[in-house]
Amino acid sequence: MDLTTLVELAYLLSAVLFVVGLKRMQSPATARQGNGLAALAMLIAIVATLVDNEIASWTAILIGIAVGGLAGGVAARTVKMTAMPEMVGLFNGFGGAASALVAAAEYTRLQHMGAVPEVGVGVTIALSMLIGAVTFSGSMVAFGKLNGRITGNPVTFPLQKTFNALLFLAIMGLGIALSGSFTAGGLGLMSLFLVFTGLSLLLGVLLVIPIGGADMPVVISLLNSYSGMAASAAGFIIGNMVLIISGALVGSAGLILTMIMCKAMNRSLANVAFGAFGGETGKAAVTAGKKNARSVDAEGAATLLAYAGNVIVVPGYGLAVAQAQHELKKVMDMLEEKGVQVRYAIHPVAGRMPGHMNVLLAEADVPYDQLFDLDEINDDFARTDVVVVVGANDVVNPEARNPDSIIAGMPILDVDKARTVIVVKRSLSPGFAGIDNPLFYMENTLMFFADAKKAMSDLSKELREA
Repeated sequence: MDLTTLVELAYLLSAVLFVVGLKRMQSPATARQGNGLAALAMLIAIVATLVDNEIASWTAILIGIAVGGLAGGVAARTVKMTAMPEMVGLFNGFGGAASALVAAAEYTRLQHMGAVPEVGVGVTIALSMLIGAVTFSGSMVAFGKLNGRITGNPVTFPLQKTFNALLFLAIMGLGIALSGSFTAGGLGLMSLFLVFTGLSLLLGVLLVIPIGGADMPVVISLLNSYSGMAASAAGFIIGNMVLIISGALVGSAGLILTMIMCKAMNRSLANVAFGAFGGETGKAAVTAGKKNARSVDAEGAATLLAYAGNVIVVPGYGLAVAQAQHELKKVMDMLEEKGVQVRYAIHPVAGRMPGHMNVLLAEADVPYDQLFDLDEINDDFARTDVVVVVGANDVVNPEARNPDSIIAGMPILDVDKARTVIVVKRSLSPGFAGIDNPLFYMENTLMFFADAKKAMSDLSKELREA
């Protein structure tokens, strides 16, 4: 069997592993295994590519693998769950940048060779550069918004949409000129390429800055899709089949996830991109002073929970901020020992990235069979004794049923239909959408004002003494 056949078989194995890995990521129970399979697929593809291209010196390659592997391993081990969305944003950005660099390298190579490729090659290079640059700069802005270096509120200016449209048309015009610059005289115009790249980076920034914190989970998913499309385009440039396949898988999966999340927010993709609501520090007027919110302490909450027949927990971003997942698990374990049925209701956009709550609870060893999606558990709230909302806000806001609300039509967890609702929250402040939550003032709601971690710790102490 010759080398070419071995390389092709390695690519085939890699593609199969990518598909199987993606399939395994559908469930929290198998997601870690799926991620491992996808990583193995990428390693096989990289080694096969290096062998196929007859790399003369492996020293620099091995050093790069060692340094990159070490950096990635340390980052994955040390990153906090609250910073996981930023890390995903960086990964998306680096993926886009890598694809853009492949396009730039191929353009430079063809320019110096004086080659005259088919126009389709130039078009592919332009597309890879455009998508990769937009993904990189957009992801960096998303990273800044998530970690607070850039305001989480929408950043807008007059005629912003018009300017973006004109900028896109200018980039398309330059892309067409770039695609034909090879045939114009044999050599491409590097200055044209640099201008095209710079405007593409600017477009990525302008597309993300007007998006508020409430829509950031969708943005992360969409940028992930962009990174896949950029990788697939880079695969066409260098004629690498496994890169085309893996990029297409990431791009299509990311787009499907984006549409699912848009549906979960009752918003169109265009509405998210151009009409974002809410910022990280929503400033909507809170009329708490005119309403009565009943409060409860740890002792009272523990008594209610201990005598409940069934309890549903609704986690939110506040749980991640407080790193309270382990304390929450202890409380729920104690309730189960008392014969209480415990389940967890997961809203698709709870947290700051897709699957944020699933990962958070998996870290605390919450059984996967206790996790239920919105559609699976929403009808059960009316038959639930106690619902414990920990750090969630907009995803349980009954205002979504108000046709005049800015979150009108957004699917929510119907916790207000439960017999008793305990909301663990530090204050009555609004969520990302920047609007007040009527749930806090309902007759069946009790507010447990505390940091989520301290609240769970106090609850466990009271339950031990009960």
